[in-house]
Amino acid sequence: MINRLLQDHIESRLFKGKAILIFGPRQAGKSTLVEKILHKKDYKYLNGDDADVRELLTRATSTRLKAMMGKQRILFIDEAQRIPEIGLTIKLFTDQIKEVQVIATGSSAFELQNQLNEPLTGRKYEYLLLPLSFEEMTLEKGLLKEKRLIEHRMIFGYYPEIVTKPGEEAELLRLLSGSYLYKDLLMLEQVKKPLLLEQLLRALALQIGSKVSFNELAQLIGSDPKTVDKYIELLEKAFVVFRLSSFSRNVRNEIKKSRKIYFYDCGIRNAILGNFKPMAARTDAGALWENFVIAERLKYLKYHQPEKSMYFWRTAQQQEVDLVEEDADGISAYELKWNAKNKARVPSIFLKNYPGARTGIITPDNVEELLV
Repeated sequence: MINRLLQDHIESRLFKGKAILIFGPRQAGKSTLVEKILHKKDYKYLNGDDADVRELLTRATSTRLKAMMGKQRILFIDEAQRIPEIGLTIKLFTDQIKEVQVIATGSSAFELQNQLNEPLTGRKYEYLLLPLSFEEMTLEKGLLKEKRLIEHRMIFGYYPEIVTKPGEEAELLRLLSGSYLYKDLLMLEQVKKPLLLEQLLRALALQIGSKVSFNELAQLIGSDPKTVDKYIELLEKAFVVFRLSSFSRNVRNEIKKSRKIYFYDCGIRNAILGNFKPMAARTDAGALWENFVIAERLKYLKYHQPEKSMYFWRTAQQQEVDLVEEDADGISAYELKWNAKNKARVPSIFLKNYPGARTGIITPDNVEELLV
C-alpha cells in the first residue's frame, strides 16, 4: 500500500462539521485512500453505480437518512457523480445530521461539482487526488531508486495499478486508456461523436509541448473550433488533460492569448498513440520530458502550494520559457531539458522584462528540485 500525501490532510479534517469530497480520475486510488483512512473504523459504504443506492440517496429526507445510518457515524459514498442531486443529500447531513461524517468520491468533475458547489457552499473540504506522483514514490522507494525509474515512468506513467503490476504495463494501459477515458465522457449527451473525441485525443497527444490552435485542430479532425473547445473542456473535467495559458504582462511581442495542453499521465498519452518505445528510440523524448515534469510539478503544487500559478511564456519571435510560475513571492522561470548536455538558458529578453525572476534548468539530474 503506497502512502498518499493527501492522507494526513484528510484525516485532520474528520468530524470538523463539513463533508469531505475527493475528486480525481478513475483508477487514481480514491477508494483505496478512503478505505485506508477508515481502516478499523465502523462506516457505511454506498456505491453510486448501484441503482438502489441512487434511489435511496435521491431526494432523501433527514428522517430516512438517520434511519439508514443507525448508530454508524461515517458514510462513504463512492462514485457520487452518479447520484442525482447528491449535493442536496449531503447538505442534509451537514445541516441536520451533524454527528455523521460524509466522505464522497467522484471520478469526474462534470455533474458532481455542478451539483455540489451551490448546496455545499461553506460545508465542504475538497481534494483532488491524481495518479501517484514522483514525490510519493520517492517517499516510498527512495530518491535514487525513483530517479533510476524516470524513463520507465515517462513511458508507462503513475497510475497505481501500472506501478504495482510490473510487466503488465502496456496491456493494462490499453484497457485503462479506453474504459477510463470514455466511460464518463460518453455518458454525456454533448459527446455525440466518440470517433471525433478519439481523433482529438490523438492530435493532442502528438502536440504536447507545442502551442495548440483550436482552428488547426478542427481542420485536422474535420470539425469546427467550437466543438474542439467544448471537447477539450470536457477532457479537462474528466482529468485526462490540463492546459497551461501563456504568461503575459502586456510587454511588447509577448504572445498573450495562447495555450498548451498536457496529459495528467504520460502513460495514458503513450497508450493513446500506441507508442511504448524506450526513450532512446523515441523522436518525442523532449516533449515527453516536458509533459512529465509539468504534470508532476502540477501534482506537487496541488498538494503543497495551491496558490502558485503555472504558465508558459513565448514571444512572436519564438523565444520561449517552458514553465513560468507566479505567486506572492514573485516569478520563477524554468527550462526543461531531457538531455543535460544540451546547452540551455532562459532567454535574455525574459530576464530583461522580468528582472528578479528566479530561473533554473531542469534535467533528469536535478528534477527533484521541482518535484520533492
